[in-house]
Amino acid sequence: MVVVVVVMVVMVVVVVVMAVVVAVVVVVVVVVVVVALVAVITVVLLVVVVVVVVLFVVVVFVVVVV
Repeated sequence: MVVVVVVMVVMVVVVVVMAVVVAVVVVVVVVVVVVALVAVITVVLLVVVVVVVVLFVVVVFVVVVV
């Protein structure tokens, strides 16, 4: 009887530990994905700003020269 109780307790502990590990892994993955998305969005915004500034400078140059 004691062996059955010990086995059940060990199984419960193992399941709880696995659940915690899975939860931590999921949280880490979500954080990494969010950080990656923020980095990509930041780079895209920087590229857009640079392109807009370059186009603006070109247009002003053309207008001034012509």
